[in-house]
Amino acid sequence: MEQQLISAPTSALRAYQGGYLQMLISPEQTGGSFALLDITLPRGSEPPRHRHTREDETFYVLDGRVQFAVGDEVVTGEAGQAVFAPRNVAHHFTILTPQARMLTLITPGEFANYFLEFSSPIAEAPTQLQAPQGPPPAEVLAALLARTAGYGVEFA
Repeated sequence: MEQQLISAPTSALRAYQGGYLQMLISPEQTGGSFALLDITLPRGSEPPRHRHTREDETFYVLDGRVQFAVGDEVVTGEAGQAVFAPRNVAHHFTILTPQARMLTLITPGEFANYFLEFSSPIAEAPTQLQAPQGPPPAEVLAALLARTAGYGVEFA
């Protein structure tokens, strides 16, 4: 394991779901213990309700307002607030502002590689964010569902 006390982001900016992300700490840097992502998404790009069978997720809101549903609880997070979604508990979030920026801590960290698989490198952060319109093409949806299941994610 490569140990670093101070780390530059381990990936370039990447386009993801109409927004963008950057991996700040990769699972490879932590021996798989965790990964830390900086994600900015537009309203309407949220994932469906799902549960992770292998990892916990912690969301720290940097900008915007986000409503989180974790199990039967619903809370609204604003800048400076964190929400914990434990493994095996169904969760989802709804962005209440035009966009939101969050740090996402994934423990253990392997699931961070999902975000790299379903994103693409970009040179700079876009000035306008827009959620994808309509369903993805059938072949993309099939690949997405297959890979998501491979990471131990189930849709609730």
